[in-house]
Amino acid sequence: MKRPTRTEARNARAAFGFLLPFLAVFLLCFIAPIGYAIYQSLLRVERPAPLGIGGPTNEVWAGLSNYSHALEDERFINGFGRVLLFGIVQVPVMLVFATALALLLDAASARWVGFFRTAFFLPYGIPGVIASILWGFLYVPGISPLVEIADSAGWQVDFLGRDAVLWSIANIVTWQFTGYNMLVLIAQLKAIPGDLYEAARIDGASAWQIVRHVKLPLIKPALVLTTVFSIIGTLQLFAEPMVLRPLGTSIDSGYTPNLHAYNEAFTSNNQHIAAAEAVLLALVACVLSFGFLKLVGRGPRDGRDGK
Repeated sequence: MKRPTRTEARNARAAFGFLLPFLAVFLLCFIAPIGYAIYQSLLRVERPAPLGIGGPTNEVWAGLSNYSHALEDERFINGFGRVLLFGIVQVPVMLVFATALALLLDAASARWVGFFRTAFFLPYGIPGVIASILWGFLYVPGISPLVEIADSAGWQVDFLGRDAVLWSIANIVTWQFTGYNMLVLIAQLKAIPGDLYEAARIDGASAWQIVRHVKLPLIKPALVLTTVFSIIGTLQLFAEPMVLRPLGTSIDSGYTPNLHAYNEAFTSNNQHIAAAEAVLLALVACVLSFGFLKLVGRGPRDGRDGK
């Protein structure tokens, strides 16, 4: 086995030196919090005082009892069902809008393309809390011009009602993140060599055929990336229901899994159960994300489609 030369060893040490700050931040800000959350989820608070009131408290080993408690909580499980329904509807709609905008701006040659690209991306620069407050003014009866217009037309609209509030939240998320996903897709479109378009036109392909057979297949990596980000973001849904909650009675403390864990930790003072719920939420996000990646990564094998 050939030993590395002095130059190769020096280059290896230099490369490790460049990686060391990233590894330190990664361990400190990512691995350590995950490990601490898992550790906290395996503990419980024991109050030896009579009736568990007052007196000193001790943290004792709880095993998987916190996970069992979380999985038996009906509101926590219903929150998962709610965000999954939200994602099944909202994510495809948002990505269709983002793809359409990206294709339109990529095909346009007017001088205003940069302006519209910035305008579509601008909502992403608004924090989720501020965006929810802005849209909250458009949802609350009495101050919402949208409700007044609907009332004048004879329509009874309640954006914060039990049947509509989930889709009101979906509207906020779509408005805020469509521009971000559009920008990712445009970056992928700009990376496509122009020779491919020229070859397709020489072969007689129309504009729609170029979109269908050239652009869409070649932006698949960007579509997969934005879909994974959207799946993770859907499971983390928190700011929008948190802000809209005081405006109506349709959103309770367990409306989403993230909101439920937050209230367990900071309202009910059950930080160990909240840690277990956070770990379960992370596991579901990993399973769905990697499951989607595996699903879209399967291609033709042995020259046959899926056989």
